[in-house]
Amino acid sequence: MKHSIHILALGLGLLVISAPAHAACYADYKAKKDSPLKLHYGVARIPDSSCGSRRAAAQAIAPRLASSGWTLLNIVSVFEDAGLNGRKANAGSFFLRY
Repeated sequence: MKHSIHILALGLGLLVISAPAHAACYADYKAKKDSPLKLHYGVARIPDSSCGSRRAAAQAIAPRLASSGWTLLNIVSVFEDAGLNGRKANAGSFFLRY
């Protein structure tokens, strides 16, 4: 009986350790500043609760941009870790800045 409990505990421990971690969520976006007009493309990490839609991502990102004088134009897409590296070069200094 004691041996069975140890085996069960070991099995559960391995199951917990091997469970995949939840991937982070990101959105790429376009923003602008007026006077003079400036545009930028960027990538931002967003809360998991905002990962379901572009609208939720916009609500998460717009206030961050506004605090630096930027206006969110649109959310291009919402994605997880797998799409992050492919967007780094295009986002330049706005990669994970906001």
